[in-house]
Amino acid sequence: MELGLEGRAALVTGASSGIGKGIAAGLVAEGASVAISSSSAERIEAAAGEIGARGYVHDSRDLDAAGALVDRVEADLGPIEVLVTNTGGPPGDLDATAFTREQWQAAYESLMLAPMGLIERVLPGMRERGFGRIVSVSSTAVVEPAPNLMLSNTHRAGLVAGFKTLARQVARDGVTLNTVMPGRIDTARLAELMGSAEAAREHASEWVPAGRLGTVDEFAAVAVFLCSDRAAYVTGTSIRVDGGYTQSV
Repeated sequence: MELGLEGRAALVTGASSGIGKGIAAGLVAEGASVAISSSSAERIEAAAGEIGARGYVHDSRDLDAAGALVDRVEADLGPIEVLVTNTGGPPGDLDATAFTREQWQAAYESLMLAPMGLIERVLPGMRERGFGRIVSVSSTAVVEPAPNLMLSNTHRAGLVAGFKTLARQVARDGVTLNTVMPGRIDTARLAELMGSAEAAREHASEWVPAGRLGTVDEFAAVAVFLCSDRAAYVTGTSIRVDGGYTQSV
């Protein structure tokens, strides 16, 4: 299937490894000119060289740096037509009241304000040109809150609501906003949350209807499609990539 991504400028944040890197690699494979960002210069340059992207150092905790990142990318690659916001998860704890005010603030900044800063910066140009694709990497905890992920449950759900609001406002301008929700995907983050990679695999074999963890490539394929010309009539929606794990309708 021709996705119409050839030559389009794309920015994927949090892309030095895992899901972000997988999505960026998928966009590169479709012919997009891809910028990837991370707070680590060493890691982002290594990832960029591996997948054929262009690396940029960007700390999402610096809320005033979104404009500078967009300016740098657009100076090198042209106007950003595809934006994928991917952010690492905040700490977890089975005690939902255990988090400090500082941890709540940090989660709000990284999961809400950081992606919105980038979106607000690229959205006017997308609307003016009549094309834009914005995809958020979220979590199935949005629809079935995880008991140990109070901060993620709360803030990721808020961003999904924000995407629904924005999607309705810009749909006539050829701009779409969608959310992709990973379930049990084989990443270092999941291994950390589950205690080990082996524990994550054992859990998946018992509880995921597909009987296994999902791969980064399987998740990335869905995100890349939502970035494409073909997905022009899909907006304001949230798609689960979870092997049937979540039970809610």
